[in-house]
Amino acid sequence: MRLVIQRVSSASVEVEDFVVAEIEKGLLILAGIEEADTREDIDWLVKKTTQLRIFNDTEDVMNLSIQDISGKIILVSQFTLHASTKKGNRPSYIRAAAPETAIPLYEDLIDEFRKVLGNKKVETGIFGADMQVYLVNDGPVTIIMDSKNKDF
Repeated sequence: MRLVIQRVSSASVEVEDFVVAEIEKGLLILAGIEEADTREDIDWLVKKTTQLRIFNDTEDVMNLSIQDISGKIILVSQFTLHASTKKGNRPSYIRAAAPETAIPLYEDLIDEFRKVLGNKKVETGIFGADMQVYLVNDGPVTIIMDSKNKDF
């Protein structure tokens, strides 16, 4: 499982011109799920993400986590995070999980973030929908984590 974690001062997701998720200060997280992902991947990523010290303290040093600032998260499924560009010019998405695998894992990921942060702190896009994602990347701060490559 691969996450692209962006510290934002604001973010929102629209589907068919309707806002389905909106936050102020917090994290916009894009989640790519592959066939080999398990509950262990979810547990590791949620723990690591919620403890990342990427928010500024009073000394303007990145020393606070999303939990420390009582921030919110928007979590968006994005299969293209597993694009392979090794051959040719058209990306291959063969590593991305099929919906029957990805949807339950995505729902488990949402549930685990809500368990750790609180139900009202986690908003989502709509799996498989054509979404418009808007964000103001604060910093900019963008972190990529991959549960299959923990040194990433």
